[in-house]
Amino acid sequence: MVSVLPKPTVKIENVVASVALGQPINLSKTAELISTVEYEPEQFPGLVYRLSRPKTATLIFSSGKMVCTGAKSEEDVKKTVKQIVSALQNKGVIKDGKPEYQIQNVVASANLYAEVNLESLALLLENVLYEPEQFPGLIYRMDDPKVVLLIFSSGKMVCTGAKKEEDVRIAVEKIYKRLLDLGVLKPKS
Repeated sequence: MVSVLPKPTVKIENVVASVALGQPINLSKTAELISTVEYEPEQFPGLVYRLSRPKTATLIFSSGKMVCTGAKSEEDVKKTVKQIVSALQNKGVIKDGKPEYQIQNVVASANLYAEVNLESLALLLENVLYEPEQFPGLIYRMDDPKVVLLIFSSGKMVCTGAKKEEDVRIAVEKIYKRLLDLGVLKPKS
């Protein structure tokens, strides 16, 4: 009966990356030269640089560190960093350099296309937190890959903490197989 379930689907929602430019940045000068950035030092110590393609927001700090958020893939992170570094170089804000970036968090949603018996799962799975009066989902901390899964009775899931997109797919496939083996999935009627 359970074998007729469709395979789970995964959608990357946000990729967060830290970037090191290796040189300080004059944020006031940057705000004067690039009219599209947001800079209000009284409210926040960084400058916000938004792009429409890819649709991202990058926080830039005077230390030369940046945080890119909103990307839907690692490729989007690369494109964002390239565009921003190019703009900063063209305006003379930074010298030539090789920015180094590191993915900090990949957040994804997943659909198992089945209902999940969370009460049974909480008893059968280790490393879980399930307090339905506090939060409607079961929180599962997976060790390999090291991610946190929020599993809802509807069969929807959120995966966070991954360092690579591939880790999300591996985690979803792994938990799906585990849920099948534990017999806690029920086809939606």
